[in-house]
Amino acid sequence: MGYVPVRTLMGNQIYLPAGLFAHNLTREWQMRTTPRARNTTAKRTALWAFEKLDTLRKKLIRRAGRLTRPHGKLTLTMSANNWIKKRVLETLAALKKAA
Repeated sequence: MGYVPVRTLMGNQIYLPAGLFAHNLTREWQMRTTPRARNTTAKRTALWAFEKLDTLRKKLIRRAGRLTRPHGKLTLTMSANNWIKKRVLETLAALKKAA
């Protein structure tokens, strides 16, 4: 915690658990939506090759999009990108299966 995001004690006490929660939620999301990448060994215990949170943020979250209502149904409209479409649909299908 070499970084102090706010000047108040309460703000800093909230910042750390929020960051930990975001990290754990992202790891769990990746484990639920992607297959295992490798086997375990004595030196490598992780079964998944995790993407960094910043990479996920750039690829999936920080995308230009707009919520629209065609035919009265709320829809996320994004630019045409087949890789993103495939990734989002695979993620939604895996989360639906896990639930």
